[in-house]
Amino acid sequence: MNFSIDVLKNDEKALYALRQLYQDHGYTRYKVSKFEEYDLYAGNKSFLISENILTFTDTNGKLMALKPDVTLSIVKNIRNNDANAHKLYYNETVYRTSAGEDGFREIMQTGLEYIGSIDDTAIAEVLMLAQKSLALISDDYILDVSHMGFLTGLLESAGIEAEYATELLGYVGTKNLSAIRAYCASHGVAKEDEDAICEITALYEPLADALPRVEKLVRGEKMRLSYEQLCTVLKQMQAKGAEGRLYLDFSIVNDMSYYNGIIFQGFINGIPEGILSGGRYDRLLARMGKRGGAIGFAVYLNLLERLEIAKEADKEDA
Repeated sequence: MNFSIDVLKNDEKALYALRQLYQDHGYTRYKVSKFEEYDLYAGNKSFLISENILTFTDTNGKLMALKPDVTLSIVKNIRNNDANAHKLYYNETVYRTSAGEDGFREIMQTGLEYIGSIDDTAIAEVLMLAQKSLALISDDYILDVSHMGFLTGLLESAGIEAEYATELLGYVGTKNLSAIRAYCASHGVAKEDEDAICEITALYEPLADALPRVEKLVRGEKMRLSYEQLCTVLKQMQAKGAEGRLYLDFSIVNDMSYYNGIIFQGFINGIPEGILSGGRYDRLLARMGKRGGAIGFAVYLNLLERLEIAKEADKEDA
């Protein structure tokens, strides 16, 4: 019997193509259990996309959860290894609610994790694979990049303590300039610092064009190191011919308790939300008693259903 790939749905086609991509670059498949003890997720809810967790009581009386996330399970179960990096990919079903939808859903998710000794070359590799992942799904994509170190360095230089930074980062994430200015006014932030925060919030340009503009805002060691890392990664991406469609967007923000470096989101035309999300999460490893650093991303294959529906609608309208 002959098999035709045309019978597969968009998410199924993407799953096979992405698996081959990651294997070709030296990543090994990692299989995790369908469920973990509830405490793993309860203690890290801010790391999850959705805080809703589907639970059940095991026969031994333990409260268990159908996994809403893969990264937490991998970090929990992986062994510390200082000598070599763990280069892993996964194809797993997660169980969670989705924005704008009622009830829990089974969601097929694929992604990769690079865990161990992380340098700029490793970061560039992961970003390059994120780009290639998007390109396998659609020719019409963009990858937006931010850096938590640059953001938090700017807030620290402005005298904004970490315990108060979360609220302000929320305004940065929604590009709410009026709320940022109101916050700065009520917290006695200097006008120069207020303007700098608003400037990087509004910035959205190709990474190569944006970095010269960002350089003049650098102040302090944390911002300098973050800026230099962005420059180094850009050079490595350019050397691989992978800098196209790479944009700088500091409005991408994640929880400071987990993320500490470059973070990114991928979008394809036809889907109104990010289909890929990732970043560096060394602090998650530290919280779970693991050594080294980590960076990775996930591709949300369930969103491809919307792309398939949109294409069918276009055919009907034609």
